[in-house]
Amino acid sequence: MGVKKLKGDGEFDYDYKYDILFFKTKNREYDRSIKLDNIVLDIDKEGFIVGIQIFDASVFLNIPKIHLRKFPKWEFRATLHENKLEVRLLFQIEIRNKIIEKNPIIIENVAGLPNSELICVPVH
Repeated sequence: MGVKKLKGDGEFDYDYKYDILFFKTKNREYDRSIKLDNIVLDIDKEGFIVGIQIFDASVFLNIPKIHLRKFPKWEFRATLHENKLEVRLLFQIEIRNKIIEKNPIIIENVAGLPNSELICVPVH
């Protein structure tokens, strides 16, 4: 089976009070969500993963909350192949005027979604 590919403009938000980090693709119609531990994946009507919410993000990413409010550069990638989901968050944070790059990877088994690949980057 082939892989559907999507590349789009995106946005991120961070809820400091509740420690929730959110990345999403713009202009995609939300259909449903899948919950995986402290992560929620948003799925569109075509079966693409178009958003991710990370609860207790500072703990999950091992980054103080204060540094999650702004990312100078970021990219959200989601790939689903044969029920194996891989989510990559590539981002930079600034700590004491120094740019630090992070690349956390989340791998889970998810059934019932078509093979797909998403690349989401900030709107320029």
